[in-house]
Amino acid sequence: MRPRRPLLIALALLTLSAVAAARWPGLMPAWQAMALLLAGLAVADAWLLLRTPAPRVQRRIAAILPQGVWSRVQLSLTNPTRRTLRLDLHDLHPPDTGVRALPTTLSLPPEARLEHEYGLRPPERGEHHFAGCDLRLHSPAGLWDRRRRVGPAQALRVYPNFREISHYTLLAASDRLAGIGVRRQRRRGTGAEFHQLREYRRGDALRQIDWKATSRMRKPIAREYQDERDQRLLFLLDAGRGMRHLGRDGRSHLDDALNAVLLLAYVAVHQGDAVGLMAYGGEQRWFAPRKDPDTVNRLLRAVFDVQPSLSVGDPLAAARDLLRQQPRRSLVVLVTNGRDEDHPELLRAVQVLRRRHLAVVADLREAGLDTALATPIESEGEALRFHATHAYLANRRRHHERLQHLGVRVLDLRPDQLPVALVNTYFDIKRSALL
Repeated sequence: MRPRRPLLIALALLTLSAVAAARWPGLMPAWQAMALLLAGLAVADAWLLLRTPAPRVQRRIAAILPQGVWSRVQLSLTNPTRRTLRLDLHDLHPPDTGVRALPTTLSLPPEARLEHEYGLRPPERGEHHFAGCDLRLHSPAGLWDRRRRVGPAQALRVYPNFREISHYTLLAASDRLAGIGVRRQRRRGTGAEFHQLREYRRGDALRQIDWKATSRMRKPIAREYQDERDQRLLFLLDAGRGMRHLGRDGRSHLDDALNAVLLLAYVAVHQGDAVGLMAYGGEQRWFAPRKDPDTVNRLLRAVFDVQPSLSVGDPLAAARDLLRQQPRRSLVVLVTNGRDEDHPELLRAVQVLRRRHLAVVADLREAGLDTALATPIESEGEALRFHATHAYLANRRRHHERLQHLGVRVLDLRPDQLPVALVNTYFDIKRSALL
C-alpha cells in the first residue's frame, strides 16, 4: 500500500490550512472537520482496496521465439469483482529485452475480461523466464494503490533467428534459389549418383548415352546424374572470446555463425546428407550426425543457448576430439574469428583434420576493417589506422594462403556474407565429388 498523488495533495492542503487555523483560531473547527473527513475517507478507501481481490492474469506467448525479432505477447485479465477496477500493468518479462506498449494503465469493467497485447524482442539466445505480472490496483476513490504480483511464472526459449531458413524454404519451393545468391547446377557425368533417364540433348557427352535404352526406345536416351547423397557434414564451431565481437546490428559473430550453420544444415538434410556439430571454446557441445527430417529442429534445440565465452578456443584439441567422435570421412566446416595469435593452432588443427576429412575454414572478418579502408584519410590518426589495418589484413592473407596450400578451402568474409557463401561452397564440393 502507498498513498497516491490525490491523497498527498489533500494532505498538503490540510497542512496549509492548519497553519491558517493556528493563526486564526476561528478556523479551527472547520479544519478539524476537514481532517476528520479526509481521515475517514482515506481509511474507508484503504479498507475497500485491501478487500479487493486481484484480477486473474493469463499470458499467451509462443514457447520459442526468434532472437532479435518483435513477437506478440497477449495478456488476458479477468475482473472477479462487481465494480470497475483501475490498475497499472507491467509484465515482469526477462531483463534486457525490448518491449512495446508496457507498462500501461487499464480499466477493467465489472466481471469482464480484457485483452492487452504488447511486443517483446529478446536480444539474446538461451532460456529466459517471466516472473509473473506486476499490478498496481487503484483504490475506488483513487487515494491509494496496492502492488500485487499475479500471473504465472513462465519459461521462454529464444532460438537463433530462423528467418534465413524460412526465406530459403520459400525460394526453394518457387525454384528461385538465385534470389539469395545460391548457384546450383545439376552435375552431369560420372562420379555422382544416377538420377534418371531422359532424351539426349545437344551438348551431352557421348558417355552419358544409355545404349540399351536407346535401342529399346529407338531414339537417343541419356543418363542424368545428381550429387551424391548419404554423405556427412560436420560443423566445428568456435564459441570462444573471438566470437563475442558485436556487429552493427548488435548481434555477436556467434549469432551470425549459428544462423549460417542452420541454413546450411537445412540445405544438407534436404540433399540427403547427415549433419553434425561440435562447439568448442566454451561449453562443449556435441551433436552426432543424423539426416532424418527432424534434424534441423534437433540441432536448434541442441545449440540454441550456446553463448560465446571469455576463454580462448583451442581448435587443435577440438580437431582431435572430432576425429575420435567421427572417424568416417566427412566435410568439416570450421567457423571461427581468428586473430594473429590463433593462426598457428588453427594451422595445426587443419593438418589434423585433413588426415581423414575434407576441411573448409570460414574465418569471419569484422566489418570495421572494411570501414577503416573505405574511410577517407583526413588526419594523422586516420592514416595510422589505415596502414595498421592494411598490415593486419596482409598478415591474415598470408595465413590463409598457408591453409590453402594444405588443400583447404578458406572463406574470408564478413558475418553477413557467411550464409550464402557456405551454401555455395557446399554445392561446389558436392558437384566436384571430392568426398
